[in-house]
Amino acid sequence: MRRLKPPRPSGNSPIIAVIGGSAPTAEEAAAAEAVGRALAEGGAILVCGGLRGVMEAACRGAKSAGGLTIGILPGTDRSEANPYVDIPIVTGIRCARNVIITRTAQAVVAVGGSYGTLSEIGFALSFGVPVVGLGTWELRREGHPPAPIICAATPEEAAARALALAQRTAVGKAHQSLK
Repeated sequence: MRRLKPPRPSGNSPIIAVIGGSAPTAEEAAAAEAVGRALAEGGAILVCGGLRGVMEAACRGAKSAGGLTIGILPGTDRSEANPYVDIPIVTGIRCARNVIITRTAQAVVAVGGSYGTLSEIGFALSFGVPVVGLGTWELRREGHPPAPIICAATPEEAAARALALAQRTAVGKAHQSLK
């Protein structure tokens, strides 16, 4: 079966973050790679922390489908980026880069993850950026509704939901700018 070429990223392409741990399980790494591939096939630009683990797996998946990847690096050395990052952005701001990743994205897909992923989820939700979770954190606070993390059962579902949410986010912001 011949694969269709994904749409080429443009200035109108959705930018979707994939976040997760630097030491994922084999299942999480496979899921992240499948998410990256599906996002690229959907025409999205993938942004991540640019290092290893879930970030590398997602970038590898995106590159396998002809996608564009951006890595927001914690340090000041471009060579820290995983080999599948097209555009390494060095920051020297360590984990504060999580703000840049989540502000840049129109939607976030969280795959597994540890406390760094939890901080990115928190930033995204506080900025109004939708989060799709695949085997990641579930957040509850007594007396409050659960955090609006949209659960997905498969990598393909996670990517499809993120693409749809990014589209809605872009349309909503365009409508606000017309007011």
